[in-house]
Amino acid sequence: MNFGQAISTCLSKYAGFTGRASRSEFWWFFLFQILVSIAAAMLGDIVSGLVNLALLLPALAVGTRRLHDIGRSGWWQLIALTVIGLLVLIYWWVQPTADGSNEYDPAG
Repeated sequence: MNFGQAISTCLSKYAGFTGRASRSEFWWFFLFQILVSIAAAMLGDIVSGLVNLALLLPALAVGTRRLHDIGRSGWWQLIALTVIGLLVLIYWWVQPTADGSNEYDPAG
């Protein structure tokens, strides 16, 4: 998946928390989010706040789908509230796709 496809996919699944997201989809959207946030910060605090708020839900959705892709629940994103947890999430997000079905199964 290239940069444009990743952005298009993530924004079309704006609040889609089901399914999977590949590593490329996740990281391209992450890069897009950083670039847009930097550009918005140059325009002012209010614009930056609005842009970051608008990108929060798709970022959480693609993060959840990425965790589903490695066989974990999207609720694991809550550990990002700690520094150690953020490092664990980054480690998980760079993992290759897990074998199995296309949906996360909380029952195992």
